[in-house]
Amino acid sequence: MSAASVGRAPMTGSQLVEVAGEPGHIVSTAPFDPGSAARLTAEQEHFYLASQWMLMWWKFKRHRVAVVSGIILLLMYASTLVSEVLVPYNLHTRHTDFIYASPQSVHWVHKGELIGPFVYPLVKSLDMVTLRREYTENTTQPYPLRFFCSGDPYEFWGLVDMSFHLMCPPEGATVFLLGTDRLGRDVMSRIVYGARISLTIGLLGIAISFALGLLFGGIAGYFGGWSDMVIQRAIEIIRSFPELPLWMALSAVLPVTWSPLLVYFGITGILAMLDWTGLARAVRSKLLALREEDYCTAARLMGASPKRIIGRHLLPGFMSHLIAAATLSIPGMILGETALSFLGIGLRPPITSWGVLLNEAQNINVVALYPWLMLPVVPVIVVILAFNFFGDGLRDAADPYR
Repeated sequence: MSAASVGRAPMTGSQLVEVAGEPGHIVSTAPFDPGSAARLTAEQEHFYLASQWMLMWWKFKRHRVAVVSGIILLLMYASTLVSEVLVPYNLHTRHTDFIYASPQSVHWVHKGELIGPFVYPLVKSLDMVTLRREYTENTTQPYPLRFFCSGDPYEFWGLVDMSFHLMCPPEGATVFLLGTDRLGRDVMSRIVYGARISLTIGLLGIAISFALGLLFGGIAGYFGGWSDMVIQRAIEIIRSFPELPLWMALSAVLPVTWSPLLVYFGITGILAMLDWTGLARAVRSKLLALREEDYCTAARLMGASPKRIIGRHLLPGFMSHLIAAATLSIPGMILGETALSFLGIGLRPPITSWGVLLNEAQNINVVALYPWLMLPVVPVIVVILAFNFFGDGLRDAADPYR
């Protein structure tokens, strides 16, 4: 086909004519289609016309560590919905005959025969020299573990009486996979229960902090002037205090007569009230740059209210960056609650969190004798690392055009 036919609609034989006086010069009489030269294939349209959120998702999937971290976090938060079902014992079940029992091993083979997962019963003895309880396995008879069974009764989410468990101890034996504490309570069951408090306090706290950061950062960045000056001076004063001593001071103010639920919300509020400053400054800096853009000026001239301009035109422009920043702030709140509870001025029993569990490991002699009491620190480390890798992936994906 000659160059004269480029840019035209698809031609049929009846639309091709030969120019008089110019043998061999053929042109098309079909109407000219200016978009035919730039027409995209279906695959090209799927890529070039994708939304920003779709581009972010494609870029995030390429960050393998962030994807794995996201899956870990999803599983851990999903476990908080069914904590009672996942563990073999009730949160408050005590085994007075097995105080400070060491972790039990799960076996599969007994005397050369494969019989599935089972445990050997523990036999307690007292070392008369060190006066330390010692537990040994009686390997004469295996006790198979029970799955999808009825065990310790509990109130599911404090509403429904149930006794269904994913795994139950054998009849006539125990299963302490991570040992027991000073009251004979199963450490693994308490760690799973504690995840519900430690993980949700970060989400609830960041929700409050996110709202405060958007509110005060939006006011300072959009209106400027005296409101910006007052908010910035307040942020500088808050950030000038050492974080941990300020947490401790505010936590100590909470009345000891408060119920565990009120203490939970009080600690969450304290963590949120001190964490919004960084997000507010990020919002302020973005709004100072975006409020002078043409689309913002056009919306203002059309009579849009400041609330609508900020909420519908400015914030969506960098919401992805705010989500990444909020994700990276959640570990700080989890660590704050863990530190306060570890020091004994945060959450207190009967509330169970990872920090409350670690409070029992303050004595170095106890840790030396019963090191499994330090195991609640493992999920804390895993969650903090997962949130940091996940937030790092979100931060990279927030700018899909880079």
